[in-house]
Amino acid sequence: METAVGVLVSQFKAYAGRDGSSDTLSRDEFQKLVKSELPNLVKLQNAGDPAAIDQLMRSLDNNNDGELSFPFWQLIGHLASKHGGF
Repeated sequence: METAVGVLVSQFKAYAGRDGSSDTLSRDEFQKLVKSELPNLVKLQNAGDPAAIDQLMRSLDNNNDGELSFPFWQLIGHLASKHGGF
């Protein structure tokens, strides 16, 4: 499990760091992460659909600043729970 957490953190920082800040994901960074790293767990009609990405991002962006930090981990927890049949 420690390895899995390490991979999650490094992937988050890799995608978040594309615009210079490795602490938050912008909308574009989030879309790239979802399309590349979560294609089978995040069942969007079309992962390239801007409206679908915007809706998912809004549901996780608690302070409405257009960036994702900790709420991203809520997405991972939700997907892991669904995948595990909980």
